[in-house]
Amino acid sequence: MGGASSSEGAIPKGMEILAEIKPGYEEILSKDALDFLAKLSRKYSGRVTQLLERRREQQARFDAGEKPVFLPETKKVREGDWKVAPLPADFQDRRVEITGPTDRKMVINALNSGANVYMPDFEDSNCPTWDNMVQGQINLRDAVRGTVSYEDPNTGKKYALKEGKRAIMVCRPRGWHLWEHHVLVDGQAVPGAIFDFALYFFHNAKQLLANGNGPYFYLPKMQSHLECRLWNEIFVDAQKALGIPNGTIKATCLIETLPAAFEMDEFIYELRDHMAGLNCGRWDYMFSFIKTMRNDPNRVMPDRSFLTMEMPFMRAYTQVGRGLLGYCCCCYCVQCAFVMEMPFMRAYTQLVVKTCHKRGCFAMGGMSAVIPIKGDEAANNAVMEKVRADKLREVKDGHDGTWVAHPALIPIAKEVFDEHMKTPNQIDRQRDDVQPDAEALLLVPEGPKTEATLRNNINVCILYMAAWIGGTGCVWQWVRYGAKLDCGKTVTAEMVRQVIEEEVEALQKQLGTEKFAAGEYLDAAFLTKLMCCGRELHDFLTLPAQDIIIAMGK
Repeated sequence: MGGASSSEGAIPKGMEILAEIKPGYEEILSKDALDFLAKLSRKYSGRVTQLLERRREQQARFDAGEKPVFLPETKKVREGDWKVAPLPADFQDRRVEITGPTDRKMVINALNSGANVYMPDFEDSNCPTWDNMVQGQINLRDAVRGTVSYEDPNTGKKYALKEGKRAIMVCRPRGWHLWEHHVLVDGQAVPGAIFDFALYFFHNAKQLLANGNGPYFYLPKMQSHLECRLWNEIFVDAQKALGIPNGTIKATCLIETLPAAFEMDEFIYELRDHMAGLNCGRWDYMFSFIKTMRNDPNRVMPDRSFLTMEMPFMRAYTQVGRGLLGYCCCCYCVQCAFVMEMPFMRAYTQLVVKTCHKRGCFAMGGMSAVIPIKGDEAANNAVMEKVRADKLREVKDGHDGTWVAHPALIPIAKEVFDEHMKTPNQIDRQRDDVQPDAEALLLVPEGPKTEATLRNNINVCILYMAAWIGGTGCVWQWVRYGAKLDCGKTVTAEMVRQVIEEEVEALQKQLGTEKFAAGEYLDAAFLTKLMCCGRELHDFLTLPAQDIIIAMGK
């Protein structure tokens, strides 16, 4: 693998790049851009480390029996009469947003899709190899300038941007927990979030403004308002460095961790000059619930297919504030089985709506990550009706927009929101009927636990880990507490390991020897064992998965 250091001229003093700078990469990794990156990294990397340590300390308290609470020290923020800075004129209507990785074809299709917003993703739907991260920046730079194009090497089909209105881009950098190990500053890896943000902002902020848009971001995986404070300080410094007015950046925070559900007002307050809204990252939220309360045997989840958004803990959450096999990336919900029916989910989603609208910003709904089912019209129609019902619930609850993972879902989502939201958004709709309820946010439903779901969880996990995406919190809980399945069997580590081996064998037969060997399925199976049977539940699947990526030289 090639690399470069500060002695080679274009690289700032104290910076090392431990990967090949391929032709074209130097345009993104220019001296000025790397200087900008190095300054942000030097100033803020230490804070990232401190905040990650704070997460570990907080989790230790939860493991010892504490529960998340609404913070007494920020009561004045929650009870204060304040609003966010005005939202940009071009960013008033977000009714349908599509998400996806930053590969060139995806970028073009998403911008042409008819969605209001496209979220190019450097996080969950992207494997952070060096080529993916730098080529993704190249693709977004070209998209901002309207020059992005692509020709499929296999079919010769050409892709280009359509004339007329395109989706607004809202870039998602990596979460604070991920590091860019290919770039060192003073011998230390650069935080992945700063790497992604710095290069995108440096190369595109002024052009976006010239286009009539702005530098807009989604911020993932945060667990504390102090992490929002760090982002705000980075935004202030970045805008000052480029001579851009403070408050030009607008950010939407994903509420996808259990601790964050207790700090929604605080999230908005810390970013109030740059705040666009909150988003219900519901699938990651469920995994975070499991991870946060992992030492509480009274909070073991039932079958994922049993969980719906009508359940109280999800309803409380939403109103206060990628498609393989029809499954979403959390691997906890099947075919987006719309866990939003369960009370703990209803508590979460309704709190998002209440909080955001009180503060004058967007309350964005969650992901429908299903894809069309080809060759089975009845099954496809049933799934599409679930999507329609999910979006109808969201718009009636007061959400200002929603997420989809596939272009075929855009017309359904848009039709529902167009019918029930005649204005660009419904921020003026207040949810005074919703009250913050800590008990509801922590309420775990009763429900079945079946061997079929155990096998399904493991199968989906292997498939997604092989493609980087996945999560196995439910299985880990069942092993940890020896859950009794409805058939009478007790879930043990030995049982899970056997099921993993059986699912791998079945997958090899399904794919064929050649295709199976070409994939990363054995590594995925190992990671599945690690996540399901390990002594502790990893904070994020991407942490051990990234170690494998690095070891493979990617």
